[in-house]
Amino acid sequence: MGTWNHKKTKLRHCTFIFIAICHMFSYDHVDGRSISSNGTIEHTITGAIKTIQGEDGDIIHCVDIYKQPAFKHPLLTNHTIQMKPSSYPRGMEAETVEPELLQDWHKNGECPEGTIPIVRSPQHRPRRKTPPLTSSNQPDVYGDKTHEYAQVSLLDSNYFGASARLNVWKPETHIGEFSLAQILILANHGHELNTVEAGWQVFGGRDYTRLFIAWTRDGYQGTGCYNLQCPGFVQISKKIGLGGKLEPVSTYAGDQFEISIYIYKDKKSGNWWLRIQEIDVGYWPGSIFTKFSDRGEQIIWGGEIVNSGAQGGHTSTQMGSGHFPSEGYQKASYFRNIRYVDESGAIHDAGPYNVAPLVTKPECYDLQMGNKKDFGTHFFYGGPGYSDKCL
Repeated sequence: MGTWNHKKTKLRHCTFIFIAICHMFSYDHVDGRSISSNGTIEHTITGAIKTIQGEDGDIIHCVDIYKQPAFKHPLLTNHTIQMKPSSYPRGMEAETVEPELLQDWHKNGECPEGTIPIVRSPQHRPRRKTPPLTSSNQPDVYGDKTHEYAQVSLLDSNYFGASARLNVWKPETHIGEFSLAQILILANHGHELNTVEAGWQVFGGRDYTRLFIAWTRDGYQGTGCYNLQCPGFVQISKKIGLGGKLEPVSTYAGDQFEISIYIYKDKKSGNWWLRIQEIDVGYWPGSIFTKFSDRGEQIIWGGEIVNSGAQGGHTSTQMGSGHFPSEGYQKASYFRNIRYVDESGAIHDAGPYNVAPLVTKPECYDLQMGNKKDFGTHFFYGGPGYSDKCL
């Protein structure tokens, strides 16, 4: 993945006229939308029916479902909201986790029917992404040495969805860096890369662990974003705040907390649906993509960090729990029951011999595959970063 490049302009001693002029020229106009200097599309919160204060300082705006950012996309001007999937993948089992326990803003209120929550955080400002590490995009040819990965992939086939259960941690991160765990489905490569992604992320120092989604249709060159920062994803759930804090998180040698994520294509509508915990959160409309009109070509599950080298050597930003996979359950981070959806709409275990593991720097962050009854095909992954072996 990568980061959204952003610039922050300090305006001092300007008259009102000059402030207005500076503001006007800090935006580019693309497809009738305003793109701010940090690369994200700016939207005024319109249609907010209720506002909820999160205990972490986040503000949750309950916005009329028909006034959400998605409908500012030029391809969605006349879009009709699909209020539920046409069908579910065969084999999708019921989950039992209470979704309200995942985000603390529910302690202070709920969004009314007919609205969706939009999270605004003064601390969390994720930045522009760069292409993922794929089978056609290896580190020696890509040239981006600032991102490191411990992941597994299903390669070069026809995929209509992916799922996993992953435990949630709060790894230590340095300012300007991030650590994440995600599921990613992609098609094509380079400037024609299409992706849909979901997982958890800790960004920039002392921030919380947050739920995130992302997408692009041009290799992150000009389209796509995190969460609801730009038009694209159509949310239908009033319960899940994309970009909101996740709690509780797992503790070393203690209780483990996990989330269940499904991304799958509704073949009747052509939309790519996101389901978290038992909740149909919403979908990426098929019409906003160029290479997802039919199917995905690759699936990636795993962890990623940014190593900016700001400390003069390798970063000590952690991946996963911050411990190596050899430490096992309750100590290392994991993905379990990793599965894919085939053309018939059936879910299959990814199989330990079908997936291809990829670790860019095992002395810093590593990965170990496994297969057993309760965890299905799974892997432990992660590490502490800087050490006497990881310099």
